[in-house]
Amino acid sequence: MAVAATAVSGAPAHAQPRCQVVNAGKLPASSGGAAALCAAMAREIGKLAPGLDYHATVTVLSPSRLSASIHTKGRTLAEQRFSSMDRALARSSFDRFAKAVAAEVAAGARR
Repeated sequence: MAVAATAVSGAPAHAQPRCQVVNAGKLPASSGGAAALCAAMAREIGKLAPGLDYHATVTVLSPSRLSASIHTKGRTLAEQRFSSMDRALARSSFDRFAKAVAAEVAAGARR
């Protein structure tokens, strides 16, 4: 099994981070940055899909917009997008985004 996982992902699962943030410098400092965003993703995905192996690549498009590509079970799930219309991203924005992503991940895990 470990050999198959290595072959599919290109590296052992434990060697890859579960969450990667591209253009993290665009996040407002007050938001907590990439660490807060990835923590919110891990927390919410852990609630709805405990133990599921996934990799999330979150791209910060602007200080108010995010996009995420999620890979799990050898599949890429639908891209998730989030924007805050009236203010820059904050920890509460990360929580809302993470809940939406987690719902998609959990639905994908059931397919």
